[in-house]
Amino acid sequence: MPLSQAEIDRMNSEFWNELCGTGLAKHLGLTDHSPASLARFDETFLAIYPYLLPIIQPERMAGKDVLEIGLGYGTLGQKIVEGGACYSGLDIAPNAVRMMNLRMQIQGLAGAAQVGSALDMPFPDASFDFVVSIGCFHHTGNVQRCFDETWRVLRPHGIAVLMLYNKFSFRQWRGWPMQTAKELLRDWGFVNRQEQLDEQQRYAYDHNRAGTAAPEVVLVGKRQLRKMLSRFEHVSLQKQNADPLIIWGKLLATREKLLSTLGRWLGLDIYIEAKKSGELLPLRHADFAPLARAG
Repeated sequence: MPLSQAEIDRMNSEFWNELCGTGLAKHLGLTDHSPASLARFDETFLAIYPYLLPIIQPERMAGKDVLEIGLGYGTLGQKIVEGGACYSGLDIAPNAVRMMNLRMQIQGLAGAAQVGSALDMPFPDASFDFVVSIGCFHHTGNVQRCFDETWRVLRPHGIAVLMLYNKFSFRQWRGWPMQTAKELLRDWGFVNRQEQLDEQQRYAYDHNRAGTAAPEVVLVGKRQLRKMLSRFEHVSLQKQNADPLIIWGKLLATREKLLSTLGRWLGLDIYIEAKKSGELLPLRHADFAPLARAG
């Protein structure tokens, strides 16, 4: 039986209270949140995802009102603030909000984060020039609602920079080929039923240090995204990220070597840049109809 939205929200709040990046921090031997420890974390994190800042381009956000949704360990948010943005952060998990506000405090930076849901953003219409959300919307239980709320809080000509998991990645074709083939048929309208990810699949994407899988994970494809983002004036999509290539226990290619090849064709993640038009159109009631849970 599918979880209710209230159950998903409660479980997400608890699950993501263990900050995304905690495993990396432990691997690095970091035991505090001092400026030196955070700087070491950030340097390692950005080396793992070398394409992240070139996609986000924090420098173009200088002097702009920017909302980040899904804060994790706070690396990206701090870079956005350091780039000169007028920053607001939003996360359903209190610990992520505390981490972001701690970064602002100890670095002497202006900006603030608050607890809240991407499904009901606590901001007036047309509040932001940019909305940034990397790896969050696919956990909420209603991706379409997240897109609609993003459109609502963006100003005319505002830009959303988002990332969601790719349902046609090499990981999916290798691990779950039949399900992925069915999703491809569904993407082209030959199959109606969307299958939910089981616990093993959700674990493959996100799990905590206790070994618990994320309560909700949704995968999307480019064709599907263009339909879901049809309200936006311009949408560009690119794939990034890759697993190492391991066959029969033998490492054939490292993740770093595959980022520019396999990662661009069958990458784990789809990065989106969506621009709102200059004409401010009213939201329709139908735009907030619940989306069937994907996966």
